[in-house]
Amino acid sequence: MKASTEFILISLAVVGTLTLLAWLFERLFCKNRLRLSSPKYITTVAVSAAIASILMLLEFPVLFLAPDFYKLDFSELPVLISAFYLGPMAGVLTEFLKILLKLAFKSTSTGLVGELANFAVGCALVLPASMVYHFRRSKVSAMCGLTTGALIMTVFGSLFNAIYLLPAFAALYHMPLEAIVEAGTSINSKITNLSSFVVLAVAPLNLLKSLSVSVLTILLYKRIEPIMFKRS
Repeated sequence: MKASTEFILISLAVVGTLTLLAWLFERLFCKNRLRLSSPKYITTVAVSAAIASILMLLEFPVLFLAPDFYKLDFSELPVLISAFYLGPMAGVLTEFLKILLKLAFKSTSTGLVGELANFAVGCALVLPASMVYHFRRSKVSAMCGLTTGALIMTVFGSLFNAIYLLPAFAALYHMPLEAIVEAGTSINSKITNLSSFVVLAVAPLNLLKSLSVSVLTILLYKRIEPIMFKRS
């Protein structure tokens, strides 16, 4: 019970902190973001979140990198595109709604630890990428932002897993961390402890996801503008 309560409080703190960060940055720096009417803004964020939730359901394991409870998906693609057009706040809202819609379609299998990881680590890509992009909107700044976001997502995702997510998952399910490490060892014999698990399994998976989504964003974000982000 104590572990569950602590997890809920930390989850709320993470969501609140990321939302506040996005709101402050957007208020101070995003003067040139695309401005839509409130109904159009809400509809666009909702549609982006719906697409993202479907992509989140289409997850698949990358067994040459990590155990099968770590899965790869491309749900950050519509979240990033939403944040590039509408600002960082739209990115966080899209990310949050994506998680809620995914839970409506499919219940959690990780006690919400996986969903918290997806939200927080996804924001670690989306927020820096959109923040850099909105300083000077151009293809170069988009590429710089995505590169920055990919690096931050990889580092933050690794640290967040090591410091909190993996211990929280083990506590919620009353299982030793050694069992998680052993699952990694079965894939890569160089994984012998939690640190090597994070460095050799979690970090490469996050880097693969962030780079894949970044490339797709560069290829697609201008092509989607006439469909979803055209001004009224």
